[in-house]
Amino acid sequence: MNFSNKIFLSLCLTGGVTMNVAAQDKNDFNPIQTGVTSLGIAPDARGASMGDLGAATDPDVNSQFWNPSKYAFAYSSGGVGISYTPWLRKLVNDIFLANLSGYWKLGSEDNQAVSASLRYFSLGEVALTNQGETGGQTLNPYEMSFDVGYSRKLSEKFSMGVVFRYIYSDLGFSDSYAGDQSTGASAFSADISGYYTTYPIIGRNECQWAWGFDISNIGSKVNYNHGDNPAFLPTNLRVGTSFTFPLADYHNLALNLDLNKLLVPTMPRRDDFEEGTDGEIAYVKAYEDWQNMSSIKGIFKSFGDAPGGMSEEFREISFSLGAEYSYNQQFFLRAGYYYQNPTKGNLQYFGIGAGFALNVLRLDASYMLSTAQTSPLDQTLRFTLAFDMDGLKEIFGKR
Repeated sequence: MNFSNKIFLSLCLTGGVTMNVAAQDKNDFNPIQTGVTSLGIAPDARGASMGDLGAATDPDVNSQFWNPSKYAFAYSSGGVGISYTPWLRKLVNDIFLANLSGYWKLGSEDNQAVSASLRYFSLGEVALTNQGETGGQTLNPYEMSFDVGYSRKLSEKFSMGVVFRYIYSDLGFSDSYAGDQSTGASAFSADISGYYTTYPIIGRNECQWAWGFDISNIGSKVNYNHGDNPAFLPTNLRVGTSFTFPLADYHNLALNLDLNKLLVPTMPRRDDFEEGTDGEIAYVKAYEDWQNMSSIKGIFKSFGDAPGGMSEEFREISFSLGAEYSYNQQFFLRAGYYYQNPTKGNLQYFGIGAGFALNVLRLDASYMLSTAQTSPLDQTLRFTLAFDMDGLKEIFGKR
């Protein structure tokens, strides 16, 4: 696959555009445009198997992506996990997402934690073409980010967390013969999150109810092509709730719901303006205002700026609904569904998965089944391997 096709497929599809665009009404199809769209890909198998959710689920090693404030309520003193996702496997075989994350509890009061993650999204090897002929130059475009976070309990039931992130996107190449010296684009961002959990008594059973929120990727724009093509980061608001109740001794079932909205202004389209010279002038001005808008102003502008009014604003909200069954916190079965409005990208799929946990390690796997026609995201696999620090201490302490 040549360079332009591969970049287009990878970035559009990570941003939520499936291949049945032709079936959509072009006047309605208006997905939100961002840069570094790979930041929105769920890295771990547990969250993906429940339809890409995790704002209020029990804390685990991958909470850095979903809601880092959950680390303050983590049961273990620390953990580290690695995840691997082959991406667009129905089209190509060398695009993947790798993610490394971990956390460590601080102090003797068990109320704060530090965390970090490193993610790397590779678009594989791309051979450059010239008028249909393969040239001698190849490149390996990629996107990566590194972040560190801190979370703390503010009460027995509520915690908050912050994350600071460095982002680098390298999708270009340097062609000395053409005088084109393309460079990668960098950006900085921050997350802020909160998590609340309580244990109500329903009947004779002690249940768990939790809710959480995470505003991620609040930061500078990413400036491609020496700053000539600035793009908004995929700033996202995620809110969710989770309710866990016992089915029997050692058997628990958790029901979870997440809602997501990109806090990015909608890019103006020529079709939304009147025909003729006046319409063209108005469109050019609106596009320049959108392009020059700061990312902070864009967050506030993202509410109420859709051309279709409030009905289109609601279309920008995607939802995930998932369930997790656990036996003795050692064996897990999961399923979920993700829905995105067809006019905003048309990502619609089921997730299924399973997990197995021991004192030292935990292995999770998930599988995606797309319900949108001809989606190349169908049959996506994810794998996560995590290590528990308390379990490791127990093993090495016995020696």
